[in-house]
Amino acid sequence: MRIDHYFDYAATSVNKPVCVREAVCQALERSGNPGRGVHAPALFAAETVYVARERIANLLGAGDPARIAFTMNATQALNTAIKGLIRPGDHVVTTVLEHNSVLRPLYEMRERGTALTIAGCDEYGNVDYDQVEKAAGKETRAIVCTHASNLTGNVVNLARMREIADRCGCLLIVDASQTAGALPTDVLASGIDVLCFTGHKSLLGPQGTGGLYVREGLKVRPLLSGGSGFASFSEKHPEIMPEALEAGTLNVHGTAGLSAAADYLLQKGIDAICREEEHLAQLFYEEIRGISDIRIYGDHRPGAERVPIISLNLGDADSSYVSDLLFTEYGICTRPGAHCAPLMHKALGTEDQGAVRFSFSFLNTEEEILRAARALREIAG
Repeated sequence: MRIDHYFDYAATSVNKPVCVREAVCQALERSGNPGRGVHAPALFAAETVYVARERIANLLGAGDPARIAFTMNATQALNTAIKGLIRPGDHVVTTVLEHNSVLRPLYEMRERGTALTIAGCDEYGNVDYDQVEKAAGKETRAIVCTHASNLTGNVVNLARMREIADRCGCLLIVDASQTAGALPTDVLASGIDVLCFTGHKSLLGPQGTGGLYVREGLKVRPLLSGGSGFASFSEKHPEIMPEALEAGTLNVHGTAGLSAAADYLLQKGIDAICREEEHLAQLFYEEIRGISDIRIYGDHRPGAERVPIISLNLGDADSSYVSDLLFTEYGICTRPGAHCAPLMHKALGTEDQGAVRFSFSFLNTEEEILRAARALREIAG
């Protein structure tokens, strides 16, 4: 069943390709435990996981599928990367754009003795790269940043971040929760050391899926240790990728759905998806920007690179009130509140009001976009 007027894809994709549901159902019926047997159900599960690695590696430009480790979401992936690469005494640079999935692990590391610098933003919510460059030095272990803000939709210039990281010889760890499946990504060409992703947003996979790419030669301490399916008599968890970061039984059913979604996206083409989503978001922006007393956040100037997210407020109305009204009166699904991005809200001055976030997918239609704009005009009066 398709849910109409769904504009909360930055939280979770609800309208998924039919192939995703079919793949999950097939895996539920046929999957054993991958890597723990030579019978048909175990081999089916192992093949399912490997094909998923290949497809995700292809989507991300990762080359070797073994550099892709699966997790239950981007939060687990980010915790694995941050806690597995950063130690007490290290210095880390991050930004006010970050989601709590980045901030809270970094705050934990700060309590353990890691020095943390948080770079600010300009009036449009773009990263202040001069602050990042000024903060990063020889003692810096990593720059940890989002690829795109989940509140403003602004895209971070990863090439600039890589240049800064190269100057000080530090790692670049990227949160691609809002961009994997929405923007063309090439981790090898971009020089990204670790890229963390979730499966249930623009990748159109099931919840409970995600992972991280780790570049060749970089060793990450595992967040978890335990069963791996091999080297069972060793007291230490295996260090080879991807099993090094995949203790325990994988979510094969979810991974099967993620694999089908990745194949769907590869066939459709990320460039084509990006163009369609950019068109829908721009259409919405043009339709609503003239509404009286509306405030739209983020950089919408010509040439600004964005993901299809538009956050706004109507006058002084609480964002939850507006979002509830959109759903109860018009059947329009949006997300109000703080969006787990506290520092970005502080920078925008919306800590108390929050913001109503519309986040789009190429699965939306122009008719839906225009109806949402009409609803906002009616609510604004």
